[in-house]
This record gives sequence, structure tokens and C-alpha cells, in this order.
Amino acid sequence: MPKPIVTLPLSPLLRCLGNRAFAHLYAAQTINLIGDAFTWLGLGLLAFELAGENSALWLSTALTLRVTLFVLLAPIAGVLADQLDRKGLMVTTHLVRMVLVSLFPFVSDSWQLYLLVALLSGFHALFTPTYTATLPLITTAEECPAAIALSNATYQLLSVLGPALAGSVAALFNTRSVFFLDALTFLGAAGLIAGLPTALLVPREGVVSPHRGFLEELSVGSQCLWWDAAIRYGLLLQLVAAIAGAEILVNTVGSVQGTLQAGSQAYGSIMAAFGLGATLAAVIWGYFCRRLSAVVAMGLGGILTVLPLLTADGANVPSLALLWGIAGMGKTLVNVPMQTMIAERVAVDLQGHVYGAQFAWSHLWWVLAYPLAGWFGSQFPAQHFFYAGLSGLVLFIAFAVLSQPWQLQHLPTGFWHSHPHDHDSEHDHHHPHRLQVHPHLHFHTNQPTAIR
Repeated sequence: MPKPIVTLPLSPLLRCLGNRAFAHLYAAQTINLIGDAFTWLGLGLLAFELAGENSALWLSTALTLRVTLFVLLAPIAGVLADQLDRKGLMVTTHLVRMVLVSLFPFVSDSWQLYLLVALLSGFHALFTPTYTATLPLITTAEECPAAIALSNATYQLLSVLGPALAGSVAALFNTRSVFFLDALTFLGAAGLIAGLPTALLVPREGVVSPHRGFLEELSVGSQCLWWDAAIRYGLLLQLVAAIAGAEILVNTVGSVQGTLQAGSQAYGSIMAAFGLGATLAAVIWGYFCRRLSAVVAMGLGGILTVLPLLTADGANVPSLALLWGIAGMGKTLVNVPMQTMIAERVAVDLQGHVYGAQFAWSHLWWVLAYPLAGWFGSQFPAQHFFYAGLSGLVLFIAFAVLSQPWQLQHLPTGFWHSHPHDHDSEHDHHHPHRLQVHPHLHFHTNQPTAIR
């Protein structure tokens, strides 16, 4: 795999850009994120143009379809990422999405929009776990945490700036032209990835593992997530973060423009604070990831996501912006250290499986959290933030009691991996189909020191 060939006198967070392969991939991701902003801005404008007052229904249906497909297809994407050349896979997903967004200007009915959104979401679900799993593949152990942090910081920053940039460009063109500009971003990202000097194949051990069945192959990633105590703790905290995040995304607009009578500009500023807080936390993690335990960071993140909600009802605009900035920091401190921990505790030839499963589970949490946020908003119109925060806090405490994170600091280091398992005459426990050789997933232990 490509190794760094340039030494940059930069901060620890940016030093990983001296790795040429990561720099190419990072630039492609940045362009891809700008393209996503164009996609969803264009979809909003197109839905309003075609459906008028029913545009909200069109968009909510499209978003529900998108998240559902993420949950269903991401595990398959993770399996493919570990079996195929990731470079070709990522280039293909960009080129296909380039074609798909180019078809949006010709949409004239809801079913056409839903079909294109479904296909786009499927290829997005294929790209994202592949990209995430590729970061540990092309970076050194020292570079990987900073690479993950920088990628997430860019994602959070562009979630704030991307729509504004896309809106500024859209003001110069008509609605349907936005999609053709969007297509160019996917083409540019595909070109950058295609420019990587080598294929991105997962290295295999000398002995090839026996073939797994389809369902067994899909389950490997989830097994690693749920069997590893530290990673399982992070996955549970992602549910806490999803409940808080969905409450913020669903109910802030009503509180700001309804209760506070503050207008759309104040709402934009408050939501920008949420994104900027998330960006700042990713930058902080990039600097301190080698000195701060991932388990401690995730626990701190869980607390920071729920506590701001408890005091948000009745807060004025500046106070709400501050609270949401803290909540955004908490969301990142749950999600980014978890990605780092997967890179450290899963063998490279299974990381696609695990990142795909993690992508699916984390979006399943949002599928559950969005309706819950809507219920809080309708049942407790004056105190919905408090009750959402209280629910998240109860879950956080329950998960802490179950997981005992103070014990997770002393788990043995090592990594999950799979290898051929032979049955000899003295090995007589039962396995399906009486296989003599079958894949065996287990944790390979290093020295019993505290994990990061």
C-alpha cells in the first residue's frame, strides 16, 4: 500500500495529507460532499417546482427511502469492499451517480424522483463504507486517527457551508441546471480516485478462508460490532446521539420560528452552530486522539449530546446556539472515536464488513429516532427538548451500567479476524452442514494493556 512520501511541517491533523493516496481520496471526498449539497438543494427546488405545497411530503418520503436503503444495503457494501478493488468500486459509484443526477432535470412525476433517489442512495451506501474502510488501508497506524478526524471535520464543515455554497450557485442558474453542475462534481471526484497509483485491494493471508454463505457473510460485521465490548459501547452511544440529533433537527425550527418568533436567519445561525460544534470536536479529536482514550471520549460525547437538551426549552437564540454547539461536539465525540476504534480493533480484511454494518446500524438508530422526535414535539410542545434529553440521559446511564466503560479501559489489545478452522478427529462440536473447514471469527489478543 502507498506510504507517505512527503513530510509536511503541519499540525498533527493535517500532516496525514503528506500521504499522497490519502490526499487524493480526501480531495475526492470533499468534492463529493459539495456534490451532495447540490443534490439535496436541487431536490428541494425540484420538489417545490413539481409539487408545490406537497413538496414536503415528497421530500420526507425521499429521505425515509434514503435512510431505509442505507440500513438495508450498507452491510452488502461492506462485504463488497473487502472482496473487490476499492478503487474501482469507488470510481464506479461516482460515475453511476453522475449519470443519475443528470437525469433529475427530466423528472416530471413523483415515482421518477423516488426511483432516482433510491438508486442514488444505494450507490451512496456502497461508497461511504468503502471510503471509510479504505482510510486504514492507505494510512499508517500513526496517520489513521488524524485521517479519520480530518475527513469527519470536513464532512461536518461542509454540512454547514455546502448548502450555502450550493444556494449561491443555484441563484445564478435555473433549478434543473444545478443537477448538471452536480454531475461535474461526481466526475471530478471519480477522476481523483482513478488517479491513485495502485489498486486498493485488501491484503489476504497466505491461506484463503473457505467461502461463507450470503447471510453469514453479511452477519460478520455486526458480530464484530456486538461481540467487542468497547465497540458495542460506542454503538449504543450512537443511539443516544441519534435521539438527541433527531430532536434537534426535527424540532428546532418550530421552537425558533414559533416559540421564539426569531425568524429563518436565527434558525440558520443556530443550526450552523450545531455543525460548527461538530467540526470543532473533530479537529480537537485529531489533535488529542493519541493522548485521549476513545472510550472516555465517547462517554464524554454521550453526555454532551443530552445535557444541552435538558435546559433548551425556553432558551433564547444565543443560548440555544451555544447549547447546540455543545451538542454538535458531543455527536462527533461519539462517532469519530468509534471509527478510530474499529480501525484499531478489526483486521484490515474485515474492516469493510464492520464499517458497512456500523453505517447500517447507526442509520437504523436514526430511523427510530426521527419518529420519536416527532412524538415528543407533538405530545410535549412546550417541553419536548427536556423530555428528549431525559430519555437520552436514561439510556446513557443504562448503557453505562451495562457496559461498565471504566472496565473497558483495561480490555486486552488486539483485533478481530477470521481464518480457516479445521476439524480434526478430536474436534467434534457441531457445525452446520458438517463442514470440515469453515471460517472462524475470533479476537486475536496482543498484550493485555489498556486500549486507547
